Parts: sequence; structure tokens; C-alpha cells
Amino acid sequence: MADLKTMKGVSEKDRKLIAEAEALLGPEPESMGFIKNLFWGRFREEMVLPFPQVNAEESARCDQLLAELEEYLKNEHPAIEVDQQQEIPRWVIDRLFQMGVLGMTIPKEHGGLGMGITSYNRVLEMIGRYCGSTAVMVSAHQSIGCKAIMLFGSEEQKALWLPHLAKDWLSAFCLSEPNVGCDAGGQETTCELTPDGQHYVLNGEKKWATSAAISSVFTVMANQKMPDGKTKVTALVCTPDMEGVDIFEKNRSKCGIRGTWQGRLRFTNVKVPKFNLLHKEGRGLNVALTCLNYGRCTLSAGMLGGARRAMDQAVKWAQTRYQFGDPLSDKELVKQRIANMAALVYASDAMLYMTTGMLDRHDQDIMVETALCKCFVSEMGWRVVNDAMQILGGESYMTENEVERIFRDSRINLIVEGSNDLMWSFIFAYGGKQLGEWMLGVREAPMSRKLGMVSQLLPLAAEVFLGIRRRAPQISRVDPSLRPHADRLARLISEFTYQFKQISKRYDASIMNRQVVQARLAFIAIYLHGWTCTLSKLDSDLRAHGNNGGAEFARDKAAAIHFFDLAELEIQKLFRELYYNADDTMLKAAEAAMAFSDTQPASDFVIPEKTPTEFRGKGRKVDQSAIKQFPGGSRLEHAHSGQG
Repeated sequence: MADLKTMKGVSEKDRKLIAEAEALLGPEPESMGFIKNLFWGRFREEMVLPFPQVNAEESARCDQLLAELEEYLKNEHPAIEVDQQQEIPRWVIDRLFQMGVLGMTIPKEHGGLGMGITSYNRVLEMIGRYCGSTAVMVSAHQSIGCKAIMLFGSEEQKALWLPHLAKDWLSAFCLSEPNVGCDAGGQETTCELTPDGQHYVLNGEKKWATSAAISSVFTVMANQKMPDGKTKVTALVCTPDMEGVDIFEKNRSKCGIRGTWQGRLRFTNVKVPKFNLLHKEGRGLNVALTCLNYGRCTLSAGMLGGARRAMDQAVKWAQTRYQFGDPLSDKELVKQRIANMAALVYASDAMLYMTTGMLDRHDQDIMVETALCKCFVSEMGWRVVNDAMQILGGESYMTENEVERIFRDSRINLIVEGSNDLMWSFIFAYGGKQLGEWMLGVREAPMSRKLGMVSQLLPLAAEVFLGIRRRAPQISRVDPSLRPHADRLARLISEFTYQFKQISKRYDASIMNRQVVQARLAFIAIYLHGWTCTLSKLDSDLRAHGNNGGAEFARDKAAAIHFFDLAELEIQKLFRELYYNADDTMLKAAEAAMAFSDTQPASDFVIPEKTPTEFRGKGRKVDQSAIKQFPGGSRLEHAHSGQG
């Protein structure tokens, strides 16, 4: 297979970026995941049909936990206080530990409940309905905090730390830095092994570490120089009592998820025992990216919970709020919003639990699927909450109203765990990479080799040069009543792979820098996968209920079918925009806006604190005097002492 780095017209900078991405992501799995197959025009039915199910024993245990949890969330949990006071009380954390929520995925032998990823996300969705801050705190602890130890810790490390992490210690994941956000490979924190080989000396700074100020264990990513001279990321476990660990900023006041504390840490010559190495030296990014697969799902679960609650409240409001003598629900534009919310919530539910099912069965190639799940659920969930705000009108803007809080809590989901703007390009690039390299290999193969590739060349040439689409894939494992929707999906998949090849030919190497074009193709893949997950879930629901599922099933069935129509409209719009768009004037307008910005003094604006430009330190100083400050300090008692 050809290598995109060798493609003619690719700049040296892009070659380096591709090489770094390949090193970051590791080798391609032997078996392609479902999304990558979509790029080829294939539909791997066995991966998505039937819809994943949890075994009856665990499902019953999870139902019992959910009942106890909802009783607590409805009647005891101080959601408004958490938001207004900008802190989750220690008694809330202790209560969640007591119920088993904060240790539910930790194995039973280490004191946890030993439940799977789907059950865990059901719990996160429930918490997200009532308190976004608490959902984030629980997710950060189990999905990325202690998950690294669960997946990559030695048996001795697990025996030492997991029992506490299941019962009374919170954990924090330290990846982001002042100069490192989505660029996980750009760590500036460093570690080096002492001459006696017994410790690592850790230096650097971390930012946005959720619950760091109240955690007893940190998983820290740091660059380490390897014996071959290369620099790679190593994962270390630290504790706040180590000499040189300074949590100098516990939190900053935020727009949403205000009850969570994102800490800022400084490590100054911290001696970390060799025992605390996670996985292997230089394999820290493998640790980080694997954990993010889980974090992207739990973020989606919290978002889904909030969106579902906002939808339910908005529908009830529309039915009971009268204007001009009629309920709002009689108005067609309000009905449009209600239908939109129902469709997007059902589709988001389908995609989330399809993805958790893939994780539970340990699918090998899952990275695109988890990124796509995060993007879809955060984007669609945000649209649902926005519709709910509009339906509730002025009342939605009142602070004591839960929809107002959900609105603020939800917006961060489009930014964290990989900014959606970055994820569009990732889905395009990583989803279509193998197909793109195969096409490049066919194009650049010597004529003598091409003669032996006729069976491959003819179908590709027919698509690229003659406009002949490949045959639509067969989708056969669905209820007969869903056949028309499956056939529509199959035709769109055939069109998608055709358009991917046409656009790749049209832009050639320049597509590396055309993020807007990449995003259109990524969004098509996202909607196709959303359709697939929705079809699979509806098929499962039909088999479970027939047509006798009551009002809830009737709502869900109508919502799913409406989503198929919404998705097709969006996909067709994106196909058109590949050729008819405002990209040229957009680029000119952006350049003009930036040129004007160059004439404005930096002192009037907030500038990134570690910008590599001449403006470092020259930006506007932010006045935080009126904002509630959180105490910092280098010596903090462990969270399990009860000091928050």
C-alpha cells in the first residue's frame, strides 16, 4: 500500500504532520472498523446488527443501581448548590462511592462493581439528566483517571491503588498543558530516569486536570528521551504528597460545569518511583489515547442525559404554556422543534450504546467510532438543548431553571476530549486513510504492475473517470418493515464512497489543507453512521415490542423514521456543497478579518499565555477580583481525608 507522505505536492510540513500522526496513533489494526469500511462503500452487517445487548444478570444489577441513584438524584442531590457554589460537596462524593457509582467499572476483586462500559454509560446518562458537573467528575475519575491503571497497571499497581479508587480516592488525568490542548503529542512536561534507575525526575506544568485539587492519584503524561535519542511520551502515576508537587490553582470560575474543579499543577524535580511507571517507557500516548476512547463515550452519555431531560421539559412546557388562547404545542414551528429533539435524542442514544457495545466486546479498530460518537452526540445534544431553550422562551433563561444549567453545562462538550473542529478532520483522515493510500498505490504503480491489477483498476476507473457508482451494499438483517430505510442507507453509502474518490482526485495533495472539504465528507460519514445505529436500534426495538410498545415506543419509532429523513436531507446538502459552496469568498473574508486584526493593539485582547509569537505577555490582563477565588497551595491533604 502506498504512503500518503510520499504523495507529490505534499508539503514538508504536512509530511511531518502525517509522520507524527502515524507515530501517535500506531499501526493500522489488521481488521478495519465499521466506519473505515463505510469509506470503501462496504456495510459490515455483523458489526452493527443486531444491536448490542448486555447480559441479563449485569443489566438487572445496573437497573437496581439506577433506581437507587435516581432516588438520590431526585430527592437529595444539591444540583443548584453545586452550580451556584462552584463545588461538589465532599458528602456527595462519599455518597457516590458508597453506592458504588465511582467504582462501578473497577473489577470486583479490587473492590468495584465490575460492570461493563454500557452499564457505566447508562449511569453517566442518568447523572447527566440531573447534574452536568457531577457527571463530569464521575467520568473524569473512571474513564480517564483510574482507567489508565485498570488497563495498563501491573498486578501490584492495581492491588495497591484500585481498592482505594473504588472506595474513597478520586483520581485525575494530567494531559493538557498551557501549550498543549488537542495536540497530545506536544507535551512539554519532561521526565528522566535517575542514574541509579530507581526514580523518574518529573518537571513541567499541567492544566485543566479535573478534580486534581481533591484527588489522591494523578496519571501524568511527560516526554522522555529514549535510548535511541528519540523523545516519546511516558505515563507516570503521582500523588499529591510527593515533594515538588504544587497544585497552585485549584479551579477557575467557568460558564458551565461549575461544580467541577479543574486544577493546575506544577512539578518541580518530583522524584517518582520506578514502580509508578504505567505500561512501558515511551508508550504514554497509547495509554492516553486508549483512555480517551472511553472518555469520549462517557462525555456523550452525560450530554445525552442532559439533552433528554431538556427535551422532556420542553415538550411538557409546550403542552401547558398557552399564548393567544392555544398551547405552544399547536404551533407547527414548535412541533418541528419537538420532532427534531425526539429524532436527535433517539439517534444519539443509538450511537452511544452502539459504541459502548463495541467497546464491551473489545473491537480492535475503535478509534474512529469513539471520536465520531463524541462529535455526533455533543453536536446533536447541543442542538436539542438549544431547541428546548427556544421553546421555554424567557423562562429557560432563569438561573433556577434546570434547562438554563443544562445549556451552560452542555457547551463544553463540543470542545473537550478533542475539539469537534479537529475531530471532523480526524474522522476524514483516519477513516479514509487506507482507502486513500490504496488509491494512491494504484495510481502510482508502474505499468507492468498495473497490468496485473486490472480487476482492481477497472471498477476504480469506472467510478473516478466514468462516474459509474459501485453497487450499493446489501443490508439484509433488518425487520422487513425497515427494508426501505435500509435500502436508502445503502444507496447513500455507495454515493459516499464515490464522492470521496471524486473529491480526492479533484483536490489531490491540496486536500490535506482543505479542512472545510474534509469536514463535509466527515459529516456525511457521521450521518451515515448515525443512520446505521438508529436503524439497528429500531430493528431491536421492533423485535422486542412488535407494534405494541405503548406511547414511548410509538414516539421512538416515529422519531427514528424522522431522523432518517433529516439525515438524508443533510447528506444530500453536504454532497451539493462539495461542488457548490462559498469557500472562495469565505477564505477571502477570513483573510481580510485577520488583516484588520493585525492593526489592533494586542493589549486590548486576551492572548494565549504561552503563544510562540511576539505578543507573549503583551495581552490584556484579566481582572478576576470580582470572581470567587479558590485556595491554591502546594501541600494538600488527600481527598479521602474529607478536605475538599
